[in-house]
Amino acid sequence: MPELPEVETVRRGLLPAMEGRVINRATVNRPDLRFPFPERMADRLTGARVLGLRRRSKYILADLSTGETLLIHLGMSGRMLISGVTLGEFHYDHPAPAKHDHVVLDMEGGARITFNDARRFGAMDMMETAGADTHWLLRDIGPEPLGNVFNEDYLTQRFRGRNTAVKSALLDQKVVAGLGNIYVCEVLHRAGIDPRRKAGAITQSRVARLVPIIREVLLEAIEAGGSSLRDYRQADGELGYFQHNFRVYDRENAPCPTEGCNGTIGRIVQSGRSTFFCARCQR
Repeated sequence: MPELPEVETVRRGLLPAMEGRVINRATVNRPDLRFPFPERMADRLTGARVLGLRRRSKYILADLSTGETLLIHLGMSGRMLISGVTLGEFHYDHPAPAKHDHVVLDMEGGARITFNDARRFGAMDMMETAGADTHWLLRDIGPEPLGNVFNEDYLTQRFRGRNTAVKSALLDQKVVAGLGNIYVCEVLHRAGIDPRRKAGAITQSRVARLVPIIREVLLEAIEAGGSSLRDYRQADGELGYFQHNFRVYDRENAPCPTEGCNGTIGRIVQSGRSTFFCARCQR
């Protein structure tokens, strides 16, 4: 599932084609994805101007001139693809309609935004912009890791007394928004923290080191366009490239890249997910 860097990359890719522009026509080709689409979604989108595109955790939010907000979740295989525009040196013509093109937005200026989702684990919903933060998918999400609220004091407080593994704590969207399996593995390796260590047993000095590393990894991944492992593509259809910078994720049995460490990357399963780490230098 796309994590914060992938969703942020898609949001940035959509900005030139969507922000400030009217949705001339919205076409909805099925009644649902992971959840049913809201009633009359095509009618409610058609004619609305996109005032702004923002991200909350792993969700893209399009605030509309009608006072409503369109929520978009990419799920496992969802793609927001742009056509009919020139991006950089390349012009992207409209492709022939595809089997899994579930929602199509024809924008003012000729751009087309197509939500394609082969597995149909994605989602779209609409709600009043004024109460968007109370939407059932958003209301319990923790602070953004790139924002000021997420800091050493906050994370220390959330870890205090917590008996769960630190990896599980960082994956908890109520603790911090947008982190997923890939980036938590990468963060914990850079921080030298064993993913099995109890969150409540991590000293404040190590938490203080953890916060900037989380930001560092996320910003590097955003700069690289995210990580493409299976279905993820940027809005222009291009791959992300951060997977070429993985230190541990999906590198089982490879030498640990930490300078001076002679360890080997191992793999364990935590809460049904693969964890990659070096048992020698992560303590």
